[in-house]
Amino acid sequence: MKHFTVLDLLDLDLKEHDALDLQCIGGRPGLTREIRVPDINRPGLALTGFFDSFGDDRIQLFGRGETAFLHKLEQSGETAALQEYFGHQMPCVLFTHNLDPTARFFEMAEAAQCPVLKTHLPSSELSSRLIRALSNVFASVETIHGVLAEVFGIGVLILGDSGVGKSETALELVERGHRLVADDAVEVRCIAGNILLGQGANKALGHHMEIRGLGIINITHLFGVGAIRESKQIQLVVGLEYWDSNKEYDRIGAEERHKDILGVKVPALEIPVKPGRNIPIIIETAARNERLKKMGYYSAREFNQSVLKWLESENARSAYFHTKHEG
Repeated sequence: MKHFTVLDLLDLDLKEHDALDLQCIGGRPGLTREIRVPDINRPGLALTGFFDSFGDDRIQLFGRGETAFLHKLEQSGETAALQEYFGHQMPCVLFTHNLDPTARFFEMAEAAQCPVLKTHLPSSELSSRLIRALSNVFASVETIHGVLAEVFGIGVLILGDSGVGKSETALELVERGHRLVADDAVEVRCIAGNILLGQGANKALGHHMEIRGLGIINITHLFGVGAIRESKQIQLVVGLEYWDSNKEYDRIGAEERHKDILGVKVPALEIPVKPGRNIPIIIETAARNERLKKMGYYSAREFNQSVLKWLESENARSAYFHTKHEG
């Protein structure tokens, strides 16, 4: 299990529609508390004293309703439920809408060394962003030797033995207007159980590429920021291999092949490499074809159906003329 603390949550570098905008307003000694599950809990029932199946291992989210109830408890002087509440070792409590806890609640949080966080975001928006961020943090990770590029909107993971031409192929794709995500080492995360998100395994190296005979080149400097992308969903795997004249390669494409990555099956192709074959154009065509498949159009199946219809018509025509001739 990944070791992830409340302090790590505050340090997450999230931007734009992913930003959490969190600040710690109390309970700082507890910032080293560990967050163990990528989920949140709305402590409505717990504040009334009902703790059966209480999710104390989750981040506690206080919205307008919970905060209003805290003020009611403050006015009535009923603190027994709050004392029992802070008797649980929760990762932290988080207030949305820029709300502040009551004085008594804040004192108890400080005494229990429970971090108190705050954000200006509304509860619904914060919940979706937080779960998305935590799902990414706790996602299964695998580092794969290959190249990841975005081709016509499709995330294409190019695999193959060292020296087969993966980087050179990606370089040609960038030259043709597509975008590089990662070269050599691709870090793949499984998000939400069925989405594979790929990015560079080493952010310090940035979008650099190694080309044999040329050395290390910086794609951003050579082609501009429009030629790169930080991350991309992997939707197609292309395996490059040296041409083997004794091997029978698929010529129709009727058989659907997949590659298993972190338990997710991704459409996969096997492309033989030899002089005279334009691999970048083949990958472009494969990406276009994959987009058509996602729209429900399968070229190979249509071809098979057309052949079957032709055979049926030929057989029917032959049977008709044969019967007429006998008559």
